[in-house]
Amino acid sequence: MSRDSRNRPAHYPAATILDMDANPNPIFVPGIDISHHNGCLNWAAIVKAGVAFAYAKATEGASCSDPLFGANWRGIRDAGILRGAYHFLHPGSPPEQQADFFLNTVGGLKAGDLPPVLDIEETRPVDEWGKIAAAERVPLILRWLLRVEDQTGIRPVIYTRRGWVADELPAPGSLSQYPLWVAAYTNAPKPPLPKGWQTWAFWQYTESGSLPGVQGVFDMDRFNGSSGDLASLCVPANAIETKAIGVVPEVRVLS
Repeated sequence: MSRDSRNRPAHYPAATILDMDANPNPIFVPGIDISHHNGCLNWAAIVKAGVAFAYAKATEGASCSDPLFGANWRGIRDAGILRGAYHFLHPGSPPEQQADFFLNTVGGLKAGDLPPVLDIEETRPVDEWGKIAAAERVPLILRWLLRVEDQTGIRPVIYTRRGWVADELPAPGSLSQYPLWVAAYTNAPKPPLPKGWQTWAFWQYTESGSLPGVQGVFDMDRFNGSSGDLASLCVPANAIETKAIGVVPEVRVLS
């Protein structure tokens, strides 16, 4: 999901937020996902461009935090759009430790926040998944998901792509019970799904999108439903705010 952690084909279709209206039949809600690679952002301009939600990278592995997460997390909420946070999983570190690090970095979910997201794909500079036995991969991923769900009461979303699942998780099993955020850079009206999933919640359809009045390129996303459907995924208004937990490890800032 972040530009420093991809190993994908070189060409992706460019897009703008206006492409949401290319097919009048599906109901999509437009959004973006961001990290420090996007730099400091003008959230007022982003909202004016039509973005309704944004996911910000919070953490990677057991000790790396995104240096702009705090600014992005506050900026999204102050702009009045829905916000969510994601974690990039490194299978070489205990998933419970990574989950606690993520929750401590986010500092607690509030009413109206989107579900946490777990990003599962290749790691850089060395892909750690090859060191994990195939039969241990799904249970390892579940440990992070269950830890976060237990601490927040909110079922997390899985971000991945079809090709990676086919190569690394040929039998995703109970992972398919979690909402899917699929990366599929195509101009098709809907994304190809990984084995095991019958539908998708979010679709990252380009990593080179543009927004009117905003400099730079963005990962651009669609939610599969209406604004009301998206709001129903958020932390409910009567929920008790989740708190940071555990012991915060020594933190390294992503460069």
